[in-house]
Amino acid sequence: MKTIEDIDKSRVPRHVAIIMDGNGRWAQKQSKIRLFGHQSAMQAVRDAVEAASRLHVDYLTLYTFSTENWNRPKEEVDGLMQLMIKEVEEETPTLMKNNVRLITIGDCERLPEASWASMKKCMRDTAANTGTTLILALSYSSRWEIAEALKGVARDVESGRLKADDINEETMRKYLVTSDIPDPDLLIRTGGELRVSNFLLWQMAYTEFYFSDILWPDFRQADFFEAVYDFQSRQRRFGKTGEQVKASEQ
Repeated sequence: MKTIEDIDKSRVPRHVAIIMDGNGRWAQKQSKIRLFGHQSAMQAVRDAVEAASRLHVDYLTLYTFSTENWNRPKEEVDGLMQLMIKEVEEETPTLMKNNVRLITIGDCERLPEASWASMKKCMRDTAANTGTTLILALSYSSRWEIAEALKGVARDVESGRLKADDINEETMRKYLVTSDIPDPDLLIRTGGELRVSNFLLWQMAYTEFYFSDILWPDFRQADFFEAVYDFQSRQRRFGKTGEQVKASEQ
């Protein structure tokens, strides 16, 4: 298992995204209800945020609650919303201590009023922090995001503010909820599943993927460092040849 000392600090990914999978299965192994798994997962969240902060990762995005998650049993969704309020309030002092700024992406207006109010207060409290930016993807899905972006493009074309021939990749980026955030360099998915589950599909065109069999409640800082260490062993070519990349690094 790798430690922070094994990481080349000059090649730390600027943006790490995590699909936090395995809470329900972890709870089932303990013969507990699914909500117990979500509650127990908070230590993994703390470890990931602290590891990112220690490595000076600029952005850490956590896939917290997807648009599809609204289809889960009502008691689980209600429990998650209450847990969100509790954890955000309790973790705000730690975010302040570690100079972490909190922001959200997603259709957050769908959140219960109390949950969204708690989240907005934490964002206001941490807005001036200059360390790692922690991004919670809440009521988020990539297809929702792309559809909303296309609506924005269509409205601006209809109003004459934008010409159809001017639409390109950079134009589209401006309409995404991540318009001011760099694309993820590294995606970590726990729980042994090998898919991206409707998460940052546009943004992850050149992201490096790291899949772990560890269930999310068991994920610790050492596991984060292991993923970053693996990332640093890869050559990112972005369509170029390996020789071109090597020449540009000399």
